[in-house]
Amino acid sequence: MNIHYRWRKLSCLAATTSVAALGLGSLASLPAAQAAEEVSIAQVQGTTDVSPLASRSVTTTGIVTAVYAEGGLNGYFIQTPGSSSADFTPGESDGIFVYSVDTVKNVGIGDLVKVTGTVSEYKKQTQLTVRTGGLEKLGAGQSIEPIRDVLPEDATAREALEGMLVQPAGDITVTDNYSTNRYGSFTLVNGDSPLRTATDVVKPGEEAIAYEAANKEKTFVLDDGSTVDYTRGGSETPVAYLSQDNPLRIGAPVTFQHPAVLSYSFDAWTLQPTTTVNGSTSPSDLPVSWTNTREAAPDPVGGEVSISSFNVLNYFSTTGDELTGCTFYKDRQNNPVTVNSGCDARGAANQENFERQQAKIVSAINTMDVSVLSLEEIENSAVFGKDRDEALNTLVDALNAAAGENKWAAVPSPAQLPETEDVIRTAFIYQPARVAPVGESEILTDTTAFENARKPLAQTFASVNSDDNDEIFVAIVNHFKSKGSGSGENADQGDGQGTSNASRVTQATDLVKFADAQEAKHNTGNVVVLGDFNSYLQEDPLQVLYRAGYISLDTHFDAGQTYAYGGRTGSLDHVLASGDFIDNFTDADVWNINSVESIGFEYSRYNSNITNLYSADPYRSSDHDPLVAGFNLSQPNDESVTPPTGKKNPRGECNNGKGNTGCKKTVLPPSQAKKHG
Repeated sequence: MNIHYRWRKLSCLAATTSVAALGLGSLASLPAAQAAEEVSIAQVQGTTDVSPLASRSVTTTGIVTAVYAEGGLNGYFIQTPGSSSADFTPGESDGIFVYSVDTVKNVGIGDLVKVTGTVSEYKKQTQLTVRTGGLEKLGAGQSIEPIRDVLPEDATAREALEGMLVQPAGDITVTDNYSTNRYGSFTLVNGDSPLRTATDVVKPGEEAIAYEAANKEKTFVLDDGSTVDYTRGGSETPVAYLSQDNPLRIGAPVTFQHPAVLSYSFDAWTLQPTTTVNGSTSPSDLPVSWTNTREAAPDPVGGEVSISSFNVLNYFSTTGDELTGCTFYKDRQNNPVTVNSGCDARGAANQENFERQQAKIVSAINTMDVSVLSLEEIENSAVFGKDRDEALNTLVDALNAAAGENKWAAVPSPAQLPETEDVIRTAFIYQPARVAPVGESEILTDTTAFENARKPLAQTFASVNSDDNDEIFVAIVNHFKSKGSGSGENADQGDGQGTSNASRVTQATDLVKFADAQEAKHNTGNVVVLGDFNSYLQEDPLQVLYRAGYISLDTHFDAGQTYAYGGRTGSLDHVLASGDFIDNFTDADVWNINSVESIGFEYSRYNSNITNLYSADPYRSSDHDPLVAGFNLSQPNDESVTPPTGKKNPRGECNNGKGNTGCKKTVLPPSQAKKHG
């Protein structure tokens, strides 16, 4: 878990989605009654983001376009009759939210109403607060045609549509779903791909700052028309938009099949459905439909040997209930699920939840089926007075049991270990039918650069089909310092790289020295450095590796992105090949099974809502995606090599970070998605 959990929790509450009431201001704080002036809705809205009539009592007329009598919003939208065009009153909106606990149950969509109330700004949205007696119904059966067009990205243009009925058109893509399982809201962006993390695309500093500023202008949220928290007070209400049959994933294309109302709350432009929706709502009645983009397996990557890196999200076979002092995150029935704090365990609270976690990881690894797999965030069992490899061996036993054969083996810990280690570690597992370890593994011990991270672990391998003329290769797994904390030189420099960048640069520098030593020791130039570097593609630590001659397979094969945070996708996990060794590689592919999935599918959210989202499949087995790469040792990488399928060209245009739409992927239809794995 490379960004601290609390950061994630705060971001879901404060940044990525609009989840709370549009108008829950206190009636007691309203000004004293005054004579109401009859005005149009456009006059109330004005041409800026603050009403020119704020704090005044007004009367206005409109057709009801949306009603929220349940779910906590306690109000309805009205819009001026005939205002089905953005040019009806240029620069001014013709819709407005009416916050009215007293009258919301007395109106329906299509009613023509006259309302009298007080104008205010609630969390930067203009609204009317209407009390008992402030509603007059003038008719029923009226309608407003939505504005059917691409939702503008300019804030002024959106302000002119605030409170109006719209049906966004054009290509629209999910760019964030972190809060969907909790608040029934998710973030969208115009276009056919999710937003990218700035430093995954451009250099840190001014370029990254400008890139992210442009990103922020593009997003808009689709909510569920309520203030329900589906994991707490609303846990008995089926969560909106999420299901195993049709998971709402980052990168999924979205189509608005019904109109919604554009609102603004919690610093986000938000589309509200015209009535409250939840998990019991028929898919045909939801405001949007979307495509299930799950892939049954990674693309074939060719080569006689394959390798991958997988962050297994605090896989701890030592569960919290075995230790003293642990506190727990609990489900809706107060059962412990995962460790919160108070002890050294970081994973499951008990054996039942550990088995749920393990089942998903096992499904993912066995489906990947690579020759060599590096692991990050697996328990260092020595911390608990056990054999250092106990958790690692537990995972291998589970993998083999599921495979029905002795398919996997673990690389044992070396004899020489660091004097102090973290509670999580790195490791290698491999398939003995394909490769064999050459010599003992080795941990970089003579360094201070990794005092706040995990030290690199190296292991040399050979193909089991090799002869005396064939090559060996060295794999070095890494887990650099996270972006979650840092002070002094490790404080956030405001350049887009987060905290502890200085530490990661030093770690990359020492990694290069360690890799050079491994090359010399084993007399080979075939080195792969891989793992969770906690660094995006254009950040300083990766530049250290590039300058040393290492080539990122992410970019060489346009493999995709492995991580999602704050509504942006990028890669923290990398596989890099040294020098000419890149010519031996045939292809690479990111298998998007985790980062693009809702966290609601994770074992840690088991039983958080009445809808059971858990399944013992690969999807959301972790928060990082594995990158799989293939290469040859005894066979030259030339025209005689059969190219892998699923790519349009050697640069991998098919896997372009756009949800892989249009590619030769094995995409599960909704009817099969739940059964796979």
